[in-house]
Amino acid sequence: MNNEPQLMAEPKQGVPDVINTARAFEAMCERFAQSSGPVAADAERASGFRYTHSDYLVQFKREDAGIALVDPQAVAADGCDWAEFMQAVGDAEFILHDARQDLPGFADLGIRPASLFDTEMAARLLGLTRFGLASVTERYLGFTLAKEHSAADWSYRPLPRDWRNYAALDVELLIELREAMLTDLKAAGKLEWAREEFQYTLDQGLAPRKEKSQPWLHISHITAIQRDHQALAVAKALWQKRDALASSYDIAPTLLLSDRAIIEAAQKKPHNNREFRAIRSLNERVRIHMGNEQDKMFERYAPIQRMVKPSVWKNTIQEALQLKPSQWPDMGRIAKQDDRSRVEGGQAHAPKQMKIWKTHHPDRFARLQRARSVIHQIGVDTRTPDEIVMKPQIIRDLCWTDEPGQVGVSEFLRSEGARDWQIALCAASLSRVIM
Repeated sequence: MNNEPQLMAEPKQGVPDVINTARAFEAMCERFAQSSGPVAADAERASGFRYTHSDYLVQFKREDAGIALVDPQAVAADGCDWAEFMQAVGDAEFILHDARQDLPGFADLGIRPASLFDTEMAARLLGLTRFGLASVTERYLGFTLAKEHSAADWSYRPLPRDWRNYAALDVELLIELREAMLTDLKAAGKLEWAREEFQYTLDQGLAPRKEKSQPWLHISHITAIQRDHQALAVAKALWQKRDALASSYDIAPTLLLSDRAIIEAAQKKPHNNREFRAIRSLNERVRIHMGNEQDKMFERYAPIQRMVKPSVWKNTIQEALQLKPSQWPDMGRIAKQDDRSRVEGGQAHAPKQMKIWKTHHPDRFARLQRARSVIHQIGVDTRTPDEIVMKPQIIRDLCWTDEPGQVGVSEFLRSEGARDWQIALCAASLSRVIM
């Protein structure tokens, strides 16, 4: 018997065209309204190419309705309203793989599913060690998918046939995959767990997006300059200038100036033209070489890149170097301000660095070790990954509490976002070991 997975090179009913007019959109809505059952869904963005996180293609499949590939930008420009599609599918369950990635974009469009089945979360609950869509499809259905364009610039038009094929395959087997995974979830006694997780994911994914506090601090390798406050001032100024330009041109910030260039400029602090010209990364256009078709995609943004002259970065650096020391950022002060804000908002978190626990709070560290051991044993007993049994940050927060014996563990876990199934599974055992 041949157990080798079969390659699914394209959808069974062929590769669909992109729906980009009101007429085609209305026909799709009618087709989906006349069919029944859950709706397989996915979305493609242009991460690494565009500034926004907008969806540039959304994909759907429903039994007897086939696959639909929709250009949301084009149909919106033609006057379409996603309320018509949502009315067509009603309260149908949506099937997504790693729904956290796609739900925020769906919410922006007005696509708000009534219920969810997340095949990636189902795979995690079932203890699979490989939970990418291709791996899960191979495990359950015996098919491996042709996947070559995951990092493509999906804002490009017209979409090549092989890109459309890739996008269609993302939803081709989700309905069958859901059925197979439902069987395993029921057999493992985890179906109710899954339903709670799906609802939590849906609620979080459709909620308003949360803005990052001090987003410039997310520059790669920012810790290399964390003790140099003037360097931080230069880095912050360059990040802010880059972000403003990227937003105005709708281009990925790193295509205008790399994080590496920001850190180098902050470290060297060029004070004159000679020192500035010596930093090549500030004077040359960003070029990304992947050795594949992506190189051509990146080159399409060269005209925008050339519009931003090196003098922009030089002037930004000079302005930052003229700031007074009292105006320089201080990461320690910023961290304290953030901690104060989180405490006032009831969102204070325990530190992740174990050195802090071991060195300054040995009692809390011992408590944390006992709690982790409990979670691990529950994971072993239920064949569920530890991080799915309980989010590690929740366990750290619980053990960081000054008077753990006075804490109502169930109430604390719930306040931190733990689901009912997690609380029922863990609260009693955690209560015993943190006293």
